[in-house]
Amino acid sequence: MSELRTLVSGIAMGESPRWHAGRLWFCDWGAGQIVRVESDGAATVVAEVGDMPLCIDWLPDGRLLAVSSQKGMLLRVGDDGTLERHAALGAGQWNEIAVDRRGNVFVNDIGFEFPGGEFRPGRICVLTPGADGPREVAGGLAFPNGMVVRGDTLIVAESYAGRLTAFDIAPDGALENQRVFAAVDGSAPDGICLDVDNDDAAVWFADVPNQRCVRVAEGGEILSTVDADRGCFSCALGDETLYITANRWSDQGVGDGVVFAATL
Repeated sequence: MSELRTLVSGIAMGESPRWHAGRLWFCDWGAGQIVRVESDGAATVVAEVGDMPLCIDWLPDGRLLAVSSQKGMLLRVGDDGTLERHAALGAGQWNEIAVDRRGNVFVNDIGFEFPGGEFRPGRICVLTPGADGPREVAGGLAFPNGMVVRGDTLIVAESYAGRLTAFDIAPDGALENQRVFAAVDGSAPDGICLDVDNDDAAVWFADVPNQRCVRVAEGGEILSTVDADRGCFSCALGDETLYITANRWSDQGVGDGVVFAATL
């Protein structure tokens, strides 16, 4: 693996990197923007959301969705950057999103105000095609964070439990057979992505306090790590490259946001 290089700098707070249609996309929470990045690092603002767009993913038909936590809304982003309401999520500390092949949209709620709030368990809700709103399909999670779909399995990072948790996805979006995908004691897994081969039983997770990204096999074996000079908040794989949104975190907030890239 090559050394980390800085692909994009000057980010207020980068999160939710995604590889889609041959390009990297990410959310800049601090600037309220969704951004697309070319291979040379040229960045284009795709949409001005304006209120901390937390996470993005695409429906099977190619439409882009974004979580607006402050509004409790799931937004649909047009090719021209226009925003439309896709669904009302209701009250909650909405965080990450993942869409499966049937168009089921999973959104998690961390369960408490962060930072500074008193901890309460979080949950995962699903919005199925044609439904008026989301329904809860899993609860009791210790700060549910990054999520990814692999086939008919949903994997979620529990940041406060030091583990990745897996569920089987039923056709109606219900989550069944909850189990530990990988225990990663001493880590606080945040954003996650599938390994290069989507059928491979391995996941990359970003780890803010340990300033690294980790490739872990199902069962918990650590396969490789990528170290950085600041907290790693999330990661995405594309074109044989690991992309990492990273930032320095302190009690005063964040600064020095970047997207790192490392060729695998």
